[in-house]
Amino acid sequence: MNNASNYQANNQTEYLETLQALLAQRLPFWINLSAEQQKAVVTHTRYARFSAGDQVRNPSTPAGVMLVLLGSLRAYMLSDEGKQITLFRVGEQESCVLAASCALTMITFDVFLDATSDAELLIIDPVFFAQLVEENVYVEAFTYRQTAERFSEVMWGMEQVLFMSFDERLAVFLLDEVARSGSERLQLTHDEIAHHLGSAREVVSRMLKRFADDGLVSLSRGTVEVLNKTALRKLATASH
Repeated sequence: MNNASNYQANNQTEYLETLQALLAQRLPFWINLSAEQQKAVVTHTRYARFSAGDQVRNPSTPAGVMLVLLGSLRAYMLSDEGKQITLFRVGEQESCVLAASCALTMITFDVFLDATSDAELLIIDPVFFAQLVEENVYVEAFTYRQTAERFSEVMWGMEQVLFMSFDERLAVFLLDEVARSGSERLQLTHDEIAHHLGSAREVVSRMLKRFADDGLVSLSRGTVEVLNKTALRKLATASH
C-alpha cells in the first residue's frame, strides 16, 4: 500500500481503515493500546508527501512522530556559520520520534529534518503523542528506546568529527551509503556529501578526486561509483 492513491481515497472510511492497518503494522506498541487509544492514534495521524530537498521540520514547526513509508530523511543541526552537521538519517520503513515535542524537550539544540529523496510519511500529532506517552508505559518505552538509538547514531557521528580524519569519514560515509542503498553506484552530488559530512564542497571534491586517482571510486556528474570496497574499509578503520 505504498501508492499515494491508497492514502488519499475519496472514501473517508476507507482512508481511515488504511491508516489503521498501516499504524498497526508499523507501531510495535499497537497491540498494547486500548481500542479507544487506537482510534485516537488514527484520528491524530495524517499522510504527507515531500519532494527531495523539501524541509520536513524546522525548530519553529514541530512535526510529530514520523513513520517513513517511502524515501528517506536527514536530521541535522546548523552551526552559527550556517554549516550543516548531519545527526542521523531515517530510512524507508523506519520511524523518528525526535520530531515529537515530548522527545525534543530532552534536546537543547535545534534539529532540522529534510527529505533526501521523494518521501511519503505518516505523521502523528506531537501534542497528542506526548499525552499518549504519559498514559501508556509501552508507548513511553518505545519513545525512550527510539530516542536512545538515535542518540547513539548522533554520538557515532560526533566521534567521527572529533577523532577521524576527513578521508576516513568520507570512506565510512560511502560504505554506509552503499549498504543503505544496496548499490555501488550512488546518486550523490558533491554538495550533498558536503552537507552530510558538515564540510565544504571543495574539500569533498578534492578528496573524491584523490579516491578516484587511487582507484577507489569512479566519478561522473551527480554520481559516485564505489569500485574498491575493501580498500575503503581499510581506510575507514585506519585510526582504530
